[in-house]
Parts: sequence; C-alpha cells; structure tokens
Amino acid sequence: MSVLIDGTTKLLVQGITGRDGSFHARQMIEYGTQVVGGVVPGKGGQVFEGDVPIFDTVAEAMDATGADASVIYVPPAFAADAIYEAADAGVLLIVAITEGIPVLDMTRAMPFVAERGSRLVGPNCPGLISPGKSKVGILPGQICTPGPVGVVSRSGTLTYEVIHHLTGAGIGQSTCIGIGGDPIIGTNFIDCLSLFEEDPETRAVVMIGEIGGTDEQEAAAFVESDMETPVVGFIAGQTAPPGRRMGHAGAIISGSEGTAKEKMEAFEGHGIAVARRPADIVDLVRQSLG
Repeated sequence: MSVLIDGTTKLLVQGITGRDGSFHARQMIEYGTQVVGGVVPGKGGQVFEGDVPIFDTVAEAMDATGADASVIYVPPAFAADAIYEAADAGVLLIVAITEGIPVLDMTRAMPFVAERGSRLVGPNCPGLISPGKSKVGILPGQICTPGPVGVVSRSGTLTYEVIHHLTGAGIGQSTCIGIGGDPIIGTNFIDCLSLFEEDPETRAVVMIGEIGGTDEQEAAAFVESDMETPVVGFIAGQTAPPGRRMGHAGAIISGSEGTAKEKMEAFEGHGIAVARRPADIVDLVRQSLG
C-alpha cells in the first residue's frame, strides 16, 4: 500500500486553467495520476487537454467523478474558499499548494475541514508522491523511484534534494510528503509518521525539519514512544540567526525556542540519527535499512 495516495486515486484540480494549475495538471497526467476533472467557476462544460472535464463547482465535480482528492492552485486571496468548497463537497484529501494564504484565513479553514472529516495537506507545500503510482502537487516525478523509504518534510526544496540523493544511491521511496512551512498546516509530522508506521512497504523514514516552532521536538518524542520503523532526521537552518525568518513563515527562531541545535538535540535524545548535511542522509538510511 501507499500513504494517502496510490494508483487508484481520482484527482480534481481546482484552478486547472490557471498558469500553475494547467502546467502541473499536465505533469500529473503525464506521470500517470488519474486526473478526473478540473474546477473553475464560470468555465463548467469546457474540457482540459481533450478529455478532462471542467466543472463550475467541486460539488458538481464530485457528483460526476467520485473523486478521492483535490489539489488547489488558486491565488492566496481565494485559496481558503477553495479549501472550504472541497471539504464541504466531501473530498477526503485536500492538497493546498498555494503559498501566501493569510494565517487568519487558515485559522478559520482548519476547524471547518476537521468537522467534515477531510484531511488537508499544506498549504504552501509541494504535495506528495507515491513513486510509480501517483503524484499530487508539484513534486518532480523524474527524481523519484519506488522503494522502502518514506520522506516527510517542511521544506519543498530540501525534499527534492534528499529524494535526488536517495535515488542516486539506488534507494527508492514509498511515499514522499511535503507538509508545508506555514505556521498553520493541516497535516503535521506526527500525522505522517503515524501513517508511515502503519505502512508495510515503508521500512525507514526520513524526517526533514527546519528552524522555528516545536513540531520537530514533539515528533521526536512520538518516534521514541510510538514507532518501530527507524527514522533519520535533518534540520535546515543550522546557521540561521535568531529573530530572522528563513524562507517559510513558520521558520523563525523566538528566543531559545526553535533553534536548529535544540531540534537536533531532541532528535538525538529520542534515538533519531541526525544528518549534518543532506548528502549524509544516504548513509544513515542504509544503516537503518540494515
């Protein structure tokens, strides 16, 4: 099995006719993802790439296609509404790629999604991929290969780098998930680690964190108490100065909380092998796989 998506996943693309939506919809289709519909208000009845129907609303698309998931390429001002619409229509997995959604919008969207039993990945994330089966989002499929290692990361760019190193070393991936670096996200490290622990195809996990907040520390405690699957860690921002935001809205050190040193010590204290450089992850994964 795979984590969250597989070859049977039926996907809707919200914002399929926009620049980003159309480009990445083509990429997902070429990879083999079952893109069963697009959603763009006012463009219902049109067709994308010759055979993907476009609907005015997610509810109409769900009735016609029975989709399992949706991916959102909608400008920040309207992205929360797109999340509301998908959850209200009964989409089980909602992946929000959009960067720059106001935090206040997400404080309202999160309880709405939870009340309707949907799972949100993101926002401000690259999505996820189960190599050789399906991809949802913007992760480059050409650098991935099927295998036994799960990858979960706050950083999209580092996700790509680590996958590239693993694939180059002949180590494939079961599922790779970018959870996003915003202060409020729908699916966190512990959620993903729980899914990997339950997946018989995942024999080791790479967890890529970054400065800011305490999510990594909490995840490290979960690894020690609730996981048998070995976990390898890396923390980005090891040279970041306190008080300066590094890339992501959530990547800011406040006082002594959220430093790379603190997070790396938490990893090691809970039995997680820590790489000092992304390239070092390969050797640690090999050791974990035995």
